[in-house]
Amino acid sequence: MDVFDGHCDTVLICHQFGGGFARNRYHVDLERAGRYRRYAQFFALFGQPEDFPGKDRRGLPFREIFQREYGLFCREMEANAGVIAHCRTAAEAEAAFAAGKMAAFLSVEGAELLDCSTERLEEAHALGVRAVTLTWNHVNALSGTNAEDPDRGLTAQGRAFVGKAEKLGLLVDVSHLSDPGFWDVAELLSGPFWASHSNARGVFSHPRNLTDSQFTAIIDHNGVAGLNLYGEFLGRTPDLDTVIAHLEHWLELGGARNVSLGGDLDGCSRLPAGFTGVESWAGLYERLLERNYPQALVDDLFFNNLMRVVSEVCIM
Repeated sequence: MDVFDGHCDTVLICHQFGGGFARNRYHVDLERAGRYRRYAQFFALFGQPEDFPGKDRRGLPFREIFQREYGLFCREMEANAGVIAHCRTAAEAEAAFAAGKMAAFLSVEGAELLDCSTERLEEAHALGVRAVTLTWNHVNALSGTNAEDPDRGLTAQGRAFVGKAEKLGLLVDVSHLSDPGFWDVAELLSGPFWASHSNARGVFSHPRNLTDSQFTAIIDHNGVAGLNLYGEFLGRTPDLDTVIAHLEHWLELGGARNVSLGGDLDGCSRLPAGFTGVESWAGLYERLLERNYPQALVDDLFFNNLMRVVSEVCIM
């Protein structure tokens, strides 16, 4: 089986607690991911100043957080060059697979790591970043979020940032964004956009999850939404069948080509019962086949849908 997961926080957790990508005690490592025929992963650069005790009580500035995490990612790519490659396009990922390697894509979670600046966005693109989550939970210069100032949409700066991302060939990620911000993105972009790790609000009412109309807008833009494994966004007693309930809801809305994986691994304090880490994607895959999901649909969910969007957007 093939796996393409759209979001993990493994860079942050390795920076905070030590260890590397090859083998660790966290949710994602290359030894366990190596069980899959083809494996691609978006690694998020993410962190708040309080995560990085530094030069003063406020912690490190966002620019330095980005630099430190990017440095860790690059070191891990070099240390594991025999088994994984940093990829910028779908074609580069296919070349990695042909060479017997896994494919690592790079994203930024929270544009504050880029000072919400179009110039910094260009710099990040040049370094190989291919997706940006506009906000995390805290409001920034681009927009309100699901958790802070939720009635605020994109600012003028936010609109310019989204426009620049589109021109550069960066995936715009609406996970964590306020509802008005979501609709501003949908209005601004003509092509695909992405909710990298968000579930269905129609199954479990949480502001981090997507409404039916939002998911339909993602369908209309030929984008994808990634199933999030964080228990707080799944339901009260989440297990693999709870994850499938979110999937089935989106399939009922016509989203067979618009659902992907967005595990939020290494960012989850509570996973669904039966899920322990990257190796457990295999259990969800088998559960879907046992429930008579067509093989082609499962393969699209696990790999093809997200790779299609990457191939359409990340062309440079």
